[in-house]
Amino acid sequence: MIDLFRSSFRSLFLRKGRTILTILGVSIGVLSVVVISCIGQCGTGAVTDELESLGLSGITISVAQEEKAYAPLGQDELNTVLECEEVIEATPVLMQTTDVSTKRYDASAFVWGIDTTAENIISIQVIYGRMFQPADIQKRENVCLVDESFAEKAYGRKNIIGKTISIQGGTSIGEYEVIGIVKTGTGLLQNFIGKYMPTFVYVPYTTFQDALGRTGFDQIAVELSDTNNVKESGDAIISSLNEKIGLTEAYISNDLAKQRASLTSMMDIVTLILTAVGGISLIVASLSIMTIMLVSVSERTREIGIKKAVGASRKLILTEFLLEAAFISAVGCVAGLTIGYSISYLGANFFGMHLRLDWNFIGGISLFSLVCGMLFGIYPAIKASRLNPVDALRQE
Repeated sequence: MIDLFRSSFRSLFLRKGRTILTILGVSIGVLSVVVISCIGQCGTGAVTDELESLGLSGITISVAQEEKAYAPLGQDELNTVLECEEVIEATPVLMQTTDVSTKRYDASAFVWGIDTTAENIISIQVIYGRMFQPADIQKRENVCLVDESFAEKAYGRKNIIGKTISIQGGTSIGEYEVIGIVKTGTGLLQNFIGKYMPTFVYVPYTTFQDALGRTGFDQIAVELSDTNNVKESGDAIISSLNEKIGLTEAYISNDLAKQRASLTSMMDIVTLILTAVGGISLIVASLSIMTIMLVSVSERTREIGIKKAVGASRKLILTEFLLEAAFISAVGCVAGLTIGYSISYLGANFFGMHLRLDWNFIGGISLFSLVCGMLFGIYPAIKASRLNPVDALRQE
């Protein structure tokens, strides 16, 4: 068996250039699959981290569309929610798409009116300045938090504490002092919306109520004590609110954990599809193994005839060529995995994302690569094993 391995490796290394090019083709195929999979993993991880900002137990309470004229959602309702035994914390939320601007920059943004308690429910990472304080809410101060992306676009730097921005609120434009810079992508309230918005601005909800000429809220974000019975807890809160105003279906709860599961499942499916598309490149690369093996059979016809003449069986010839195909696949796979994960780690670190080694994926792609190499190496191996010794010895 050792002699068989030696013979296979010797045959490959006699044609180093061609062997290296074939290995390179396989490694590029594996590399593409790895990079695509890692991009999907990082994307799913980023979305999961964002949705984690409201916790697995998070829900939102809002008024049913058909009951907006009859069911209020204000301070009394917030107090009712806070009195429910299932609730740890609740915070009011107002939201509006509007225009924000500085002297040199204009942008469309989502402006969120929040309370000081929002920080206990929503993960808002303030990197410069401070979060809202009770005095800001009580005095209805014209202060705001902006994300670092907006700060860089507006002033060319992240720290713009003390600067003033204009926010369109209803029919009026207000001037707001920037008191905090939020890390982009951490305090996203995208759990409440279904699409990405480039700029987020946070203001005290009382200030935003005055600007919009309103007294109520759009939603109430709730953190629950029981993470295992989110639906039941949400139903209990809704029941308390409906009972308070004497209606039956005035309010609805939105299970953010369920949204998270649906979104991450969808992203996993997209990643799987993209990985399958990348797998096609690996199959195409494996075709080069068949090509090089067929050329090798043609070039080594006389050698095969000699081996058969001295007693080599068809099985031995078949095994030798399959070993060559397996060796090319294995080396190409290892090279592709190494380079692919190296590139992916560098990219993930550059964008501040976390990437972990998925050993199930590594095992799967290794097995797939080896199987592809063996499958495409079977025909040349069979062709070599079936050569007639007499005809093979006549080959020049």
